[in-house]
Amino acid sequence: MTKAGTTVVRADPPAPAVRLPRRRGIELALIVVAVLLSVYGYCAVGLARHGTVPPGAAGYGAGLGVLALVAHLAVRYRAPYADPLLLPIGVLLNGLGLVLIYRLDLETPGDRAAPTQLVWSTVGVALFIVTALFLRDFRVLQRYSYVCVAAALALLVLPIAFPAVNGARIWIRIAGFSIQPGEFAKVLLAVFFAAYLAANRNALACAGRRIWWLQLPTGRVLGPILAIWLLSVVVLVLERDLGTSLLFFGLFVVLLYVATGRTGWIAVGLLLASLGAVAVGWLEPHVHSRVQDWLHPFATIEAGQGPNQLSQSLFAFAAGGTMGTGLGLGHSILIGFAAKSDFILATAGEELGLAGLSAIFLLYGLLVERGYRAGLSLRDPFGRLLAVGLASIVALQVFVIAGGVTGLIPLTGMAMPFLAQGGSSVVTNWAIVALLIRVSDSARSQFDGEVAA
Repeated sequence: MTKAGTTVVRADPPAPAVRLPRRRGIELALIVVAVLLSVYGYCAVGLARHGTVPPGAAGYGAGLGVLALVAHLAVRYRAPYADPLLLPIGVLLNGLGLVLIYRLDLETPGDRAAPTQLVWSTVGVALFIVTALFLRDFRVLQRYSYVCVAAALALLVLPIAFPAVNGARIWIRIAGFSIQPGEFAKVLLAVFFAAYLAANRNALACAGRRIWWLQLPTGRVLGPILAIWLLSVVVLVLERDLGTSLLFFGLFVVLLYVATGRTGWIAVGLLLASLGAVAVGWLEPHVHSRVQDWLHPFATIEAGQGPNQLSQSLFAFAAGGTMGTGLGLGHSILIGFAAKSDFILATAGEELGLAGLSAIFLLYGLLVERGYRAGLSLRDPFGRLLAVGLASIVALQVFVIAGGVTGLIPLTGMAMPFLAQGGSSVVTNWAIVALLIRVSDSARSQFDGEVAA
């Protein structure tokens, strides 16, 4: 418009900000589906074994549903922008694990593990709820990084003072009560690694000397890296636990690559891990026997001694075929004492088949992907590394266990996340999901109101 010879241009009104959807209704619907699938599996086992629905099916469904609902309410109240897939995936995997353990309990009436596993699952969900309610900002953990690493080292060293169980010193057993401290140590180490690398990422990426294609950092920064490698080797030697050693060092190498963006660190990490594993594999009898079983899984059959655990696991996967024998109709209990823990994936492969096993791996893959996505969306370097580290723990653990029971790599004594029997494992995995919930909430809430219509 014009006024007194002056042209006035009226500016367009600013575009209104768009509020991001919170998607808590989607989460609740997926939780209902997860609980129903778990109850269906529980009923399917009873129908296959006894021809009737198990009498505890209603109580099992109600208990799992109440736990999941309370966890959902905690997320809705304290983390409204959290990823809606993380909690339902945890509920479904935990419910499926309870079904598989209950199925194997029917073969061992004198050794029932499902009730105890349900108690530990309740403890894990309670820890999830406490974390969601009271940990408002994950960056608080960065202040206690050195406290975390001190506690982690103490937890790693503690089992050395106790007798070995099945050849490995990874358990603490007192008056019939047992825990695996390494399960808690991995989360504490992830916090420390994330804090240390977030503070030193520039020195790791740019400072120091270049040798061929690798940019080496200064000695002050490189020292802790070598110390972590030596720690993993010491754990492998003293506790005779190949899986824990690979998990810890693999976690550090992944975070080192994410912090610096240099692929050379992956090559160095693989080289150091391989040297340590090969050396201990030849010198330590327990680890050497695991390697020999991996190289010759059917040697005991050829020698007339019958199948060992690994060969029985391979037979179970073969018997399952594409669609499986059906829940409750397999024979994976022939694996022996570790059927409910280390080899529970063989039960899933036999009774759910390749289709069911692929679905389980997809659930793990989706859980890891959502953790990576939350981390990459954050502006805070510590949060980014923490989310990637926690998701990598799940990824590495699934790879090490699945590779061991299928004969891809030497067998280790770790627990499949959420599925396998083990109180320490299920509690720790619920803590990981809770931290990922908190990180994903921060990742999405930082963009709320910034997106223009």
